Amino acid sequence: MSLDITRAEPHPHEVRQRLEHARSSRLAQLQALSETGQAQDDYLLSEQRTAMERTLKDIEEAFARVENGTYGACLDCARPIPAERLEILPYTRFCVPCQRRAI
Repeated sequence: MSLDITRAEPHPHEVRQRLEHARSSRLAQLQALSETGQAQDDYLLSEQRTAMERTLKDIEEAFARVENGTYGACLDCARPIPAERLEILPYTRFCVPCQRRAI
């Protein structure tokens, strides 16, 4: 006898909370970078800032997907993104196979 445990889709409120947490964390990191002033490696700081800004954009796009009902579907293949992946990266746009192909 095998147990088939199907995980329920996360509630939109829970998703919004995860996205809010991710956004506030990135904003705090971005603020900390701004407060460091001149660093020895400006290129590295610039790259970190760019990566955080890109992540913030991804988070905002994820909020839009929650609103329009497409959150949790891969933007490439349209299959559901596993809940475990969405827990780790709530703003992800792709399932793992499609993400690998995009790299």
